[in-house]
Amino acid sequence: MGLAAVLPIDLAIGALVCWLLLGLAGLSLQGMPRLVSGAVFPAGALISLMVLVVGIWGAGQGAEAAVLPLGLPGLPFHLRLDALSAFFLALLGGVSFGISLFAAGYLRHMDGPTLGLLCLEYHVFLASMGLIFLADDAYLFMVAWESMALSSYFLVTTDHKIPDIRRAGFLYLLMAHLGALAILLCFGVIQGGHGDYSFAAMRGNHLSPFWATAAFLLALVGFGAKGGVLPFHAWLPEAHPAAPSPVSALMSGVMLKTAVYGILRVTFDLLHAPIWWWGALALGLGLLTALFGVMFAAVQTDMKRLLAYSSIENIGIILAGIGLTLLFHSYGETALAALTLTATLYHSVNHAFFKGLLFLGTGSVLNATGERNLGRLGGLIHPMPWVAMLTLVGTLAIANLPPLNGFVSEWLLLQAFLLTPGLPHPYLNMLIPVAAGALVLASALAAYVMVKFYGITFLGQPREERLSQAQDAGLWERAGMGWLALGCLALGLFPVFVIRHLDSAVALLAGGSIGATAAQSGWLFLTPVAPARASYSPLFFLLVIVAVVLLTFLVVRRLYHGKIRRSDPWDCGYPAQTARMQDTAEGFGQPIRQIFEPVFLMERHLPDPFDRQPVYRVQVGDRLWQWLYLPVARLAERLSSLIGRLHHGRIHLYLMYSFATLLFLLLFTQ
Repeated sequence: MGLAAVLPIDLAIGALVCWLLLGLAGLSLQGMPRLVSGAVFPAGALISLMVLVVGIWGAGQGAEAAVLPLGLPGLPFHLRLDALSAFFLALLGGVSFGISLFAAGYLRHMDGPTLGLLCLEYHVFLASMGLIFLADDAYLFMVAWESMALSSYFLVTTDHKIPDIRRAGFLYLLMAHLGALAILLCFGVIQGGHGDYSFAAMRGNHLSPFWATAAFLLALVGFGAKGGVLPFHAWLPEAHPAAPSPVSALMSGVMLKTAVYGILRVTFDLLHAPIWWWGALALGLGLLTALFGVMFAAVQTDMKRLLAYSSIENIGIILAGIGLTLLFHSYGETALAALTLTATLYHSVNHAFFKGLLFLGTGSVLNATGERNLGRLGGLIHPMPWVAMLTLVGTLAIANLPPLNGFVSEWLLLQAFLLTPGLPHPYLNMLIPVAAGALVLASALAAYVMVKFYGITFLGQPREERLSQAQDAGLWERAGMGWLALGCLALGLFPVFVIRHLDSAVALLAGGSIGATAAQSGWLFLTPVAPARASYSPLFFLLVIVAVVLLTFLVVRRLYHGKIRRSDPWDCGYPAQTARMQDTAEGFGQPIRQIFEPVFLMERHLPDPFDRQPVYRVQVGDRLWQWLYLPVARLAERLSSLIGRLHHGRIHLYLMYSFATLLFLLLFTQ
């Protein structure tokens, strides 16, 4: 009776409270850093596992609501656990479980006071993201949103003594608050002066097309600023490299998904009858963001900046999926809207797992070598085999190679593009094929980027002698990375089960689902529309790969065993190969720089022709930073200097300002 009376929302609230208590425990135990890293963070991982179970359980239980006696008089906290929030809670719990395990080992060498503060900020960060997914009124949502922004800011600036990190943190906090202002205005427009600020009241408000469009655009700006959508992306490649690696994994894997959740909640739940051009706008903006992110990822030489730009690319793909869903939904194509939204949600959880895994792998490399510049790495597969193997899983997944999870979601999204019927708008019929081509281009470039990332980091010869002494990851780090790698494999091998779990969230937003259609050929085959149109069996694909590898091994062993003559390979005319002769990160990105040169702002350093050890260096900048952000910064500086002239410290000037203000009020308030 006791267990039956417990609701999923009660367990979710309890889990968030436990995270907060663990953060306070870590702060109070800062004098015992080994206890904080070895006990508090693993306990936080267990709470994450509980959140994962609650999310899976709550998805099929229907909507549950609760009101907490907190907040302000007349403004209590409203919470609601429905299918959409349950899905994102499961994403939060599943990814943070592996990251918290990794953090238990990765942070064990940090000094006590810093570790205690980081433990508090880390668990407040987790709890605030969970509270965003549960919030059912604008007041609680904004409290949780600001708590997430502030806690993540302090996490980003952990090494605040470094000027570059302080600048990155300031830029991140500035963009976060600009986005929060747009979200607050969005809720104000939806509320419209009628009723209260609860989401239940907002659902009952039917806005005119003008005000609904204003709310959608504000939501797109506000949540796009948090997600790194163009042109609000500038903070992301600066903040991710500045943060500790577990924090980078959590920000990229989960925090960016709060923006996805916000757009979905506002657009499909709080607003009614979306207009078709909302979808066209989101689709075009998403594809531009995806192409921008993957092009800049291809030319990076810093591992964490490369992964940060890759996150921009994947958020662009998710936004494009939301845009296509809006197009289908506005024209009454329920089945295609359900297919596209399923692919979008699937890619959200996929990106959380493989990007979290890649950031953790990068953190292990950084911890072992003290280096994140690709030009100084190489050959790490030998001293760090565990990290290399687990990172390879994430690399193959983000490169969209079957049978891992990245392939499934992008394949489903491509099916939605290919199955698009003739929409009642000629410009849309021209846009969709171009958008499909852009999606394929972004996917191909993503594979190119991952070949560069993994090959230069782990393969070849070490570019510095000290790399051969690098230590592999410890047990906690391996456990965390192994969990995320297992998630990438499971999400790729059992897509039918995942889609059936997504059905309730898709039905809530799109009015339909594809679970029954996807499973009509059994769990071995994924058929998103019909078996005659398209089907995919990841398990059969995996069996074919394993069979080919085993057959090749047996053939080589049987036919050529004992007949192989070992000798030095042809060395291209060089008597002694060195690490300097390997392809570099700059060389790998050169074709992309030349093809898309107008997109980049480049500064080249050419070596002297008589230099015995010539070094070619190129710096790639962002033209949007020069065209958009720098003019705004200069304008703000000029306005500040003009306003500063008012403060001369002379009493007669202040009296004159007060007298002029009084005259103005008397003249214009009558």
